[in-house]
Amino acid sequence: MPDEDKLLPHLKRVMVELQETRARLRELERRDGEPIAIVGIGCRYPGGISSSDELWELVATGGEAIGPFPADRGWDLERLFDPDPDHPGTCHVRHGGFLDGADRFDAAFFEIDPHEALTMDPQQRLLLECAWETMEDAGIDPESLAGSRTGVFAGVACSDYGLDVNPPELEHLRITGNAASIISGRVAYAFGLEGPAVSIDTACSSSLVAIHLASQALRAGDCSLALAGGVTVLATPNLFVGLSRQRSLAPDGRCKSFGAGADGAGFSEGVGLLLLERLADARAHDHRVLALLRGSAVNQDGASNGLTVHNGPAQERVIRQALTRAGLGPADIDAVEAHSTGTSLGDPIEAHAIIAAYGQGRANGALRLGTVKSNLGHTQLASGVAGVIKMAMAMRHGLLPQTLHAEQPSAHVDWSEGEVELLNSPVSWPASDRPRRVGVSSFGMSGTNAHVIMEEAPRERDRTNPDEQHGEAPASPILPFMISAKSQEALAAQAERLWRHLLAHPELAPRDVAATLALHRAHLCERAAILAVDREELCAGLRALADGDSAANLLRGAVAHGGEPGLSAAEVVANAHADRAQVRERLSALVEAHVHGVAVDWRPLFPGERCGYTPLPTYAFQRRRYWLASDSNSDSDAGAGVVAAGMPAVQTPLEPAPR
Repeated sequence: MPDEDKLLPHLKRVMVELQETRARLRELERRDGEPIAIVGIGCRYPGGISSSDELWELVATGGEAIGPFPADRGWDLERLFDPDPDHPGTCHVRHGGFLDGADRFDAAFFEIDPHEALTMDPQQRLLLECAWETMEDAGIDPESLAGSRTGVFAGVACSDYGLDVNPPELEHLRITGNAASIISGRVAYAFGLEGPAVSIDTACSSSLVAIHLASQALRAGDCSLALAGGVTVLATPNLFVGLSRQRSLAPDGRCKSFGAGADGAGFSEGVGLLLLERLADARAHDHRVLALLRGSAVNQDGASNGLTVHNGPAQERVIRQALTRAGLGPADIDAVEAHSTGTSLGDPIEAHAIIAAYGQGRANGALRLGTVKSNLGHTQLASGVAGVIKMAMAMRHGLLPQTLHAEQPSAHVDWSEGEVELLNSPVSWPASDRPRRVGVSSFGMSGTNAHVIMEEAPRERDRTNPDEQHGEAPASPILPFMISAKSQEALAAQAERLWRHLLAHPELAPRDVAATLALHRAHLCERAAILAVDREELCAGLRALADGDSAANLLRGAVAHGGEPGLSAAEVVANAHADRAQVRERLSALVEAHVHGVAVDWRPLFPGERCGYTPLPTYAFQRRRYWLASDSNSDSDAGAGVVAAGMPAVQTPLEPAPR
């Protein structure tokens, strides 16, 4: 019948559309619950910490990074420490957690005019360097991400850097130098990243909120990779002065989190970044997975007992929301990395919320409770990400570190209300039939709360185990070890770093080192390469490069021209059966072309898609002092703190550093 003939094709189209819609819904549901992989970590924290391994060394050994106020920022310490508390601008504490070299930056590396670098908030400068290090830690050439949908989610706050110094010749640079909104955009601009770039300020929960939003963006497909974390640098002592008036600072600058001796917060600085990727994409790209983010949640205190007073029920709710999104229950979580800053009011509120959310009906044993703030102090907008980094390392090492200054638990907490035990000593964390899992909390003075559920990396994908075989054997008996930088000084420093790293890690296979340098690092304008058959020959070449000596197995050059080499890596592989002298001669010609700027495809030398990627020291930035300060006691190489040593006059044209 005519009507039926018309209806049948329509019904078929409807059925096809329904099937497509169901498939899209299933995909959305899958992606909404898909874990997010941490594939790279970069950080700078007090005590000279510049990597996740160094942070782990500090917490695993029960160390702390609290020290005296910095003398290189132009602060008038004599006035600041005036014993008369009624004098304005004074502070009753003399210790905190401060970054080494917060006044220094490698402006030439990022092709930034020295005058602009001088006006830039040090938080911008540190985040730029840390972003490069995070991508290198993931085994990704940062320059390869230009034009990609990589996002930047940065917890940052407005800075008072240089506000009391106003050189008229720098006025046109001050807006972009101090705007918090510029910080995430600065990173995206420097690396050519085209995903979302968002600056977030929810006070001390900012970096965990950034991680939450980055995870959502990845699941929604708004970006393919995401840098997420936070940064705090104290350009002036104003925070300490203000909190001294409130008498909310610990006199010795230490956070005695959940301890009977808690007497206030100890404030610090830091920067921490994660490179995040959907787990399915990380596997497809064969990226190293350091840990997983299973779920997260953010909420608000609402109308609590005070604008900046913690709200226990809101904290409990955000924990339960994160567990629901992770598809897990309280008993599935082994430990919690707390926000606890060591205050007699905030700590008990948080402890009771954790006991209520996690401490009831635990068949798998008590929840363990601790915080990295006892080691680092309260690093503010970088504190949540510090907890994530610490717990990612704890899961990998199978150890829950001690929380310092908490030998005697706080008497303001009824610890008998649930199965929660304070980590006042280290606890072994053995593997079991289920993954290790933790919760990480961060609560802002703004009232914004965040909680993240983490899980250890899938063991079958863990490529950092030294007992595993990394890739296939190289196709050539002689290997090229490529090193590059943006200056001769940095090239020597890079060689020094790698040489020391190899001495400290004798288990590293030279072929993995060669593959990492060739395939997973940027090849910058100043280049060197070492031809070596074994570790001894490699170390000799690195030592020679670091010392500026010549060596038979060392080739150097600078990018001077393009073009094609007269020989390819594939041809070297095809002739690998020749004697060693012939192979070295052919490889030398190829390497010499590389160090003079010729693009070489090194993949034929290293069979396998990822071929033995192994974490190596990140770039050796050549940092100079850039610090605006009005005090004449500032570092002598910057005069009165207005210009850095050797900086040309503002009117002098500045040539950009070569790429």
